[in-house]
Amino acid sequence: MSQAGPILFVSNAERPAFVAALDEARLFPVVDTDWASAVRAVEQVQPAAVLAAMNSGYEPYLALLAKKIADQSPYLPFVALDAAGTLPHNALPFSSRGNSDRLSARLRAALRVRTLHATVLRRLPEAKVALPESDPSRDATVLLIGRGAAYPALSVALGERVGVIGALSIEAAAKHLNTRDIDGVVLAEGFTARVTDAFLTVLAEDTRFRSLPVVVTAHQLVQTYDLPNLELIPGEPAKVAANALPLIRQHAMEAQLSRTLRSIDAGGWLDPRSGLLTTEAFARDFSRAVEQTLARGGGLSVARFAFDPSNPRAQLDAARILSRLMRQMDFGAAQKDGSVIVVFAETDFRTAHMIARRLSAVMRHTSNGKHEMRSDPVVSVDSLSSSDTARSLLARLSADASRAAS
Repeated sequence: MSQAGPILFVSNAERPAFVAALDEARLFPVVDTDWASAVRAVEQVQPAAVLAAMNSGYEPYLALLAKKIADQSPYLPFVALDAAGTLPHNALPFSSRGNSDRLSARLRAALRVRTLHATVLRRLPEAKVALPESDPSRDATVLLIGRGAAYPALSVALGERVGVIGALSIEAAAKHLNTRDIDGVVLAEGFTARVTDAFLTVLAEDTRFRSLPVVVTAHQLVQTYDLPNLELIPGEPAKVAANALPLIRQHAMEAQLSRTLRSIDAGGWLDPRSGLLTTEAFARDFSRAVEQTLARGGGLSVARFAFDPSNPRAQLDAARILSRLMRQMDFGAAQKDGSVIVVFAETDFRTAHMIARRLSAVMRHTSNGKHEMRSDPVVSVDSLSSSDTARSLLARLSADASRAAS
């Protein structure tokens, strides 16, 4: 991974040993500055990342520095060391515990996101793709695991900022991790140290979850885990949520950039927000699939998942679930009317019905944040008959759905 530019270290005190160790390891050349000069230093040094020691005298300068860093492109990681208070939305919390290995792992993970962003920016002009405008954290999904008294308050505090999936047991959490795109895990109270240790060990051993932000609120972590974005954040639910958000946001941004890159690779036919086809690409592929099936014979079925229009988040979640779980040969798109349509190639009505039921069961277990809005889709399934066109099959599907909803 190429790292263009040094690390800027902002502090009004001496470099702590674990920061000096970064410089000595020649992994990251470190340039020092104090808080009063930090904004100017970002302009002059053009750093690849900013580390800031939150020990003394930073209060008047923090908001301005955070804004300056947020305005940089490509993404400029900002790591706040040992912060006691609530952090700005782009400052990644890091409790040092005097450990330079953990810090270099955290920096490497953040710099990978910066490299990915630079790659996407470089390749955007070649495809008719735009980066999604919205703040990536608005589309993020967090898995909250806990059983204690703080669980409901944490659910509300996180739900004001991101989508939340709740799990009262580690087993339920494991199921969600396998079926959903998760941008962070918050492990709250209600579990013994042994269970917490076992869960973190399993996450660290699975490459799919290694870069996930994992926030532990209730245990001292005595061991080290191969999880670069693992952070211990005790305190009030509102503080836990605010300080977990920058890590969650960075992961959501990485996922958004990865989908955008896939969209560029696909010539702009994939929607970078949902991971499914764009509506134009869907219309084109659907017409082609109907023509080929009518000419060749075989089965073609379609399922429509419709959601409460006042809950747009449910449609996005469903689209992401589908892009992750549907079979290679199937394709789908989020529609302008708030539904998601999936085409099951080479599939008869009975099999399509069974697959659609299974997919909708995963959607039903998702609640979105503050109002515990459920994502119960109205599902309609139909199959191609010999007298159909692409248009007549879709029209029938919508009619079935409005009958089912009424």
